[in-house]
Amino acid sequence: MNPEPPKKRFPLFHILLIVVVLGLLVFVSIKYAPALTRLMSKPEKFKEFLASYGAVSALIYILLQAAQIVIAVIPGEVVQIAGGYAFGTVLGTLYAVSGTVLGTLIVFFATRLLGYSLVRTFVPQAKLDRFNFLMNNPKSEIAIFILFLIPGIPKDALTYVAGLTPIKPLRFLLICTIARFPGLWGSAYIGANLQEKNYRVVWILSIAALVLFAAGLLMKDKIIDRLHRLRHSKTPEPPAE
Repeated sequence: MNPEPPKKRFPLFHILLIVVVLGLLVFVSIKYAPALTRLMSKPEKFKEFLASYGAVSALIYILLQAAQIVIAVIPGEVVQIAGGYAFGTVLGTLYAVSGTVLGTLIVFFATRLLGYSLVRTFVPQAKLDRFNFLMNNPKSEIAIFILFLIPGIPKDALTYVAGLTPIKPLRFLLICTIARFPGLWGSAYIGANLQEKNYRVVWILSIAALVLFAAGLLMKDKIIDRLHRLRHSKTPEPPAE
């Protein structure tokens, strides 16, 4: 009779690291997230706030965009519209993409290091159950791209879950950046037109974005269910010679 394999021990360093990371994120969320959200909801004041940092104002914005990915309670659209208002469409999009890449890398590698414990803390169980089909799924890359592309899908929660999937880091970063780019550009464009007082354009784009968001929100369960079937689809066997 073979002896039972030894159980994996959870290192004390691993536990301490989880506690420190979670403690810092919770502290920042409670102390700064509400104030930052209020500030960015007033683009003119947010632009003045960034201008007070002078030459490093772009870096401050990139870090705030990264924080929005890490601390999912900060609304992403608010950050990106405020960036477009402050820097214009091109630079606002560029800085938003840079911050998104940075925040995505932080979340992805933190999840790879700390594992399921980190994800369970920051992702509600209901969302985790919906995205559970991505884990150990050889077709997770296709599903992840579609989910990041569709408005209304909780992308920050999805970033945490992706760290538990078999996808390679660089491929994931490329997939989610390409899929998120239209939304980042659209938000920056709205912010830039708001700054230029092109309110007609702002209203048209805002209504279009709202319609797309509502459609994604209404259809997300059906879309996720269809993607869930990818895991169970079988590759047809080649015909016998």
